[in-house]
Amino acid sequence: MEADELLVLVAGGDQKAFEELYGLVSGPVFGLVRRVVRDPAQSEEVAQEVLLELWRSAGRYDPARGSALAWVLTLAHRRAVDRVRSARAAGERELRMARRANGPAFDHVAEEVEAGLEREWVRRCLDRLTALQRQSVTLAYYDGYTYREVAERLSLPLGTVKTRMRDGLTRLRECLGGAV
Repeated sequence: MEADELLVLVAGGDQKAFEELYGLVSGPVFGLVRRVVRDPAQSEEVAQEVLLELWRSAGRYDPARGSALAWVLTLAHRRAVDRVRSARAAGERELRMARRANGPAFDHVAEEVEAGLEREWVRRCLDRLTALQRQSVTLAYYDGYTYREVAERLSLPLGTVKTRMRDGLTRLRECLGGAV
């Protein structure tokens, strides 16, 4: 008998037909599941679930919509994809929980102290610039002006401002020693 005929008999509760259908579809079901799931033990489990579902839901098969083998393989593919998604979600969930449990608690006080120390270090380095360089850098980086706006504000040529900025930033980089 063909798988289509056997599946109709299985829908009626025919155990002998199920044995024959099992022999026909178990290999393709396992092969498909194995390609999707990859883990041999998990693949066996999913294939078993699919074949059990086949026994329980054979009545839902509609021969007008396609072959029995296609319907069974669709069941297998869906179940295999569900297993992969479930395993991935569980792994991600475990990873998030492990990060929360093992990660150091965020220390706000230490962060504030460190930020304060960095600000003080930058202030000391700014004090080492010439007054003209410090004025240009401060207007551009702390007050948010563009180089052109700094030039207009100081009534200087744009090239002069760019030179002061370049020299000032070079001196800051040397003073900070690559810390920023």
